[in-house]
Amino acid sequence: MTLTKKLLATAVMSAMAATSTLAQAGQYSDDEIRVAYLADMSGTYSALSGPGGLEAAKMAIEDIGGSINGKKITIVSADDQNKPDIGANKVRQWIDVDNIDMVAGMVASSVTIAVNKVVEQKNKISLVSGSAASSITNEYCTPNSIHWVYDTYALAHGTAKAVVQEGGKSWFMLTADYAFGHALERDVEKVVQENGGEIVDKVRHPFPTSDFSSFILQAQGSGAQVIGLANAGADTTNSLKTASEFGITQAGQKLAGLLIFLNDVHSLGLKVTQGLQLTTGFYWDRTEETRAWSQRYFERTGRMPTMVQAGVYSSLMHYFKAVQAADTDETQAVLQQMRDTPVNDFFAQNGKIRIDGRMVHDMYLAEVKKPADSTNEWDLYKVLRTIPGDEAYRPLSESQCKLVQK
Repeated sequence: MTLTKKLLATAVMSAMAATSTLAQAGQYSDDEIRVAYLADMSGTYSALSGPGGLEAAKMAIEDIGGSINGKKITIVSADDQNKPDIGANKVRQWIDVDNIDMVAGMVASSVTIAVNKVVEQKNKISLVSGSAASSITNEYCTPNSIHWVYDTYALAHGTAKAVVQEGGKSWFMLTADYAFGHALERDVEKVVQENGGEIVDKVRHPFPTSDFSSFILQAQGSGAQVIGLANAGADTTNSLKTASEFGITQAGQKLAGLLIFLNDVHSLGLKVTQGLQLTTGFYWDRTEETRAWSQRYFERTGRMPTMVQAGVYSSLMHYFKAVQAADTDETQAVLQQMRDTPVNDFFAQNGKIRIDGRMVHDMYLAEVKKPADSTNEWDLYKVLRTIPGDEAYRPLSESQCKLVQK
């Protein structure tokens, strides 16, 4: 670590400690706890988070009792349209005008990176459940943000590693051309090469894209054993539909969906997605606890939750319990309480929040079931193995985060 980085990290930590000493029990800004939910509510990523994530946030507020230590919880929400300027400006307005204490949700990584800069400047809190770029807790880390559900490092070390070890040595990468796609492509390429494989070619598509014909034809022509889809949401489902129409898997190539959500598999159906391996941070049918919470969610929405929607609830409940324990909504006091408290709920067991903002918890390598093996419309995955959190996420020894002492 350079001297400049050490001095910066020390200054940041000293400021955090100094601010925390100013917080006293019973002090609440505006005598309320004000939270915000920001996500793509109508576009490419709306099904994986969107209105369903807002419903999960409302569940958390109801489950904590609607108030904490006698202080009412209020919530506002907005559609960021997957545009960094819209997201950052909305959060700035929420903080300056509505005096929100924290913002949850966030999906597009470019939006999250822009929002986190505002949150750090204003000394508020962001709980990121939808975004994937591992750079959020690496080169773009802040002392005010926590990355909750998954990231591109974990996805690559789950799905890509498994596919290479099963013989998929040559890869073609089809990548969404923005921060998330670039981060996932970079993390996957590193894992593939470390495990004896190679990237034979790659192409980046505009975000979002509806017509993937030319990209799939290029992937088909590459002769690669594996076509890695470094995209998400509607871009992934459109990629998979086009690949199915072109008979990609029937011709012998394998598809690796590097960020697949439950809603993607449900909408495409098992006939199209069967056998697809994926890495997920949550699956509704894994334990008694996941089933119980997911059934409650289903009764409100008519759908089983994605890992993002479950993560929104989990992250907010951890925040609310920290506010309750610290008896204040002062930012640094609450953040310290969150870091000091292990995450133990239906979403994660013995989860821990690191200094870089990464919430470390187990991930799961799963495989999409064959139609004959599924007992109902949401019985979609078979969990193949648990990936321990310390194995799933980037070790601090490799971190570029300004907060990490080396």
